[in-house]
Amino acid sequence: MKVRVMQDYPSKWAFQGNFPTFEKGTPVILAAEEDGDFTGWYACEIAGHKPYVPITFVRDGALTRDYNPTELIQKAGDVLDVLEIVYAWLLVTNDKGITGWIPAEAVVSIET
Repeated sequence: MKVRVMQDYPSKWAFQGNFPTFEKGTPVILAAEEDGDFTGWYACEIAGHKPYVPITFVRDGALTRDYNPTELIQKAGDVLDVLEIVYAWLLVTNDKGITGWIPAEAVVSIET
């Protein structure tokens, strides 16, 4: 599926740069409550980093799969390939082959 970015999306977390990919089994410390804006997502600590993680990626205090929480900074009009949809966020790849997360509310589905 392809989507088009409706308006510039500057990540809230851009100041943190790109996160590493955390391997399946990496310990995760979850915040006590889920994010107030996005159901199913929790602030957490993974290997000294403090990103957000979908609750379905965590079981018994560890990641259930490899996970990279980097948000993708995009410009209005950019076309992205959707790899996965998780709780109102899309894991996407841009035309440069860079993969990251963007909220579904920032894009619109397009036909190819």
